[in-house]
Amino acid sequence: MGRSRNPRRERGAGEAVTERVDGGLARLVPDRERPRGRTLLIDGAPQSYVDLDDPAYLSFEYQRRLGHVIDLAAPAGKPVHAVHLGGGALTLARYVAATRPRSTQQVVERDAALVRLVRRELPLDSGARIRVRSADAREGLAKVPDGWADLVIADVFSGARTPAHLTSAEFLDEVRRTLRPGAVYAANLADGPPLAHLRGQIATAAARFPELALIADPAVLRGKRFGNAVLIACDHPLPVAELTRRAAGDPHPGRLEHGRALTDFTGGAAPVTDAAAVASPAPPPSVFQ
Repeated sequence: MGRSRNPRRERGAGEAVTERVDGGLARLVPDRERPRGRTLLIDGAPQSYVDLDDPAYLSFEYQRRLGHVIDLAAPAGKPVHAVHLGGGALTLARYVAATRPRSTQQVVERDAALVRLVRRELPLDSGARIRVRSADAREGLAKVPDGWADLVIADVFSGARTPAHLTSAEFLDEVRRTLRPGAVYAANLADGPPLAHLRGQIATAAARFPELALIADPAVLRGKRFGNAVLIACDHPLPVAELTRRAAGDPHPGRLEHGRALTDFTGGAAPVTDAAAVASPAPPPSVFQ
């Protein structure tokens, strides 16, 4: 028997919307400080934040860091071709559309019911050139033409874990196929002590890209707590100084690792292949409390 898709609305300061989607129980919760701001949660885990009045506003710290990557991926305001693996509430696609008008974007989001919910409750601007495809991220990426993308962003979680097939060198081969020369790949990774997953992901990216950088909370990098890290990869030098400055100036300052320090951080971890890939670790319950 199929699951009910009927939304349940909660009266109060605005309306919270609760609806069963493919990935679990989705809730869109109003922001008391921003009249058209909404937080998307899946099974209680925060996934995205959108302010329909200000789509250039990024609330989550990892999304702010990805926003810095977007800002520096091309000259300010220049349209880009962007691919988003993982859609959520389409926060980063909206950000690109707001900050780089006339950009052409593809979003690959496996959860078709979530896409319908977001489109209904948080509609996209009619002028945004955003195509949303309901498919597995790797299968959707395979349909992107060779050398089409200026920017590929991976932010894919299933049950708060990145699926194994999106962590391998073979997956990054597919990413590289879609990138133009000088284009940028960025991934939202999540890990906690002893950081084995994060170290393996850096080693995997280093086997496929000559230039890497990593931005994360210093406590995460020290293995003190579970959290997000943004991995950035390219085939040409990255704007390390400016990324460092922007990350340090965020409300939750991040630290950037690059070069020898980042190589040392991997601790000799080996690149991950399809044959050996596993999903990223599940966050401890305390992360969402």
